[in-house]
Amino acid sequence: MALQTLEKPVADRSMQKGALYGRSADAFSDRQPETSTARVKQAELVLFTTQLSVMLDSGVVLSDAIEAIGQQMRPGTFQDVIDDVAGRIRNGDNFSSTLMAYPKIFNTMFVSMVRASEASGRMSEMLDVLSGYLNAEAETRKQVKSAMIYPFVMLLMAVAATGSLMFFVLPRFTNIYQSRGAALPKLTQLLVSCSSLLANPLFLAFAVTVCFAGIWAFSIWKKTGNGRKVIDWIKLNTPIFSTMIIDAVMTRSMRILSSMVNTGVPLLEALDVMKSSSDNYFFQRLWMHTDAKIRDGYQFSDAVMTCDDSYLIDPGILQMIRAGEKSGQIGQVCDKISIFLGKKLQNSIRVATSLIEPLMITLMGLIIGTIAIALLLPVFKVSSVMSQ
Repeated sequence: MALQTLEKPVADRSMQKGALYGRSADAFSDRQPETSTARVKQAELVLFTTQLSVMLDSGVVLSDAIEAIGQQMRPGTFQDVIDDVAGRIRNGDNFSSTLMAYPKIFNTMFVSMVRASEASGRMSEMLDVLSGYLNAEAETRKQVKSAMIYPFVMLLMAVAATGSLMFFVLPRFTNIYQSRGAALPKLTQLLVSCSSLLANPLFLAFAVTVCFAGIWAFSIWKKTGNGRKVIDWIKLNTPIFSTMIIDAVMTRSMRILSSMVNTGVPLLEALDVMKSSSDNYFFQRLWMHTDAKIRDGYQFSDAVMTCDDSYLIDPGILQMIRAGEKSGQIGQVCDKISIFLGKKLQNSIRVATSLIEPLMITLMGLIIGTIAIALLLPVFKVSSVMSQ
């Protein structure tokens, strides 16, 4: 009887939720998320973390808070995940062990911080810190993507303008001169040959096949050790983008370190998360070497300095970390470093954008200008051509 009394409110809430979204309780209970492949949007995870932090800070029990958040969601993958998490917690599982069932949604950092908060009893505070980290990380990704999209859009515009001139304008001029038997300038002849070649179906099919084969081969190669190493080296040594990429990786790493250490997660566990979250081979090697040296008894700053990749970190940053180690406030120091690096990243993005814009405009001008000159050169003789 006691078990039935406990389960009745849960069933009633499930039926209410099913009625709210137009589905039955049975259909709701039958839906089980795929634990290994379930994915959600970053914004949904941020909202869930923020809501859970506020509700726990207000004194709501964890399982009730998670279930209430799930009731407010639209039907979908994340709602199914939240309902499953709430059910497992009611069955006696730990929050952290439950989250481990969904690695694509709750990464290692999320799970580690939850596990540390379970031991310290500061889950509401930890979730607030984690929510701030997720918001800052989402903003950083948005800024970097916007800086990378701009040159891509400019390149598409250049290709579109070049294609329209090559396939629509140039053939009309060519017909005029060929009908009159006029000799075309060398530059115009070259463009006419290129236009005819690109209009050939056999050549176009061959070119598309080669392009797709090249893209497939490149996608396979870049996943290999040597391929990834070469590509990441190029990223770190490209004149305009290198500073922005280094600042982005360092900002993320310092945010992870400050967020995890400040919530009681051991430094070595934080380094594991930093290593897995770094999408650059050389930064992963740096954190791996640092982890090994710390296990040998080195301080964090000294361990970084002994690595061959220590040049990736500014000496001033290492000095600040060393000061934090001496004062026992490495978490607070890393938090200040992450704020400083975040501002530096914004400046790097602005500088990169301001440099890319004139370069892309110059490139477009050269391409379109060359085609325009090739079209206008014969125009100087148009009167003699038309009079024949």
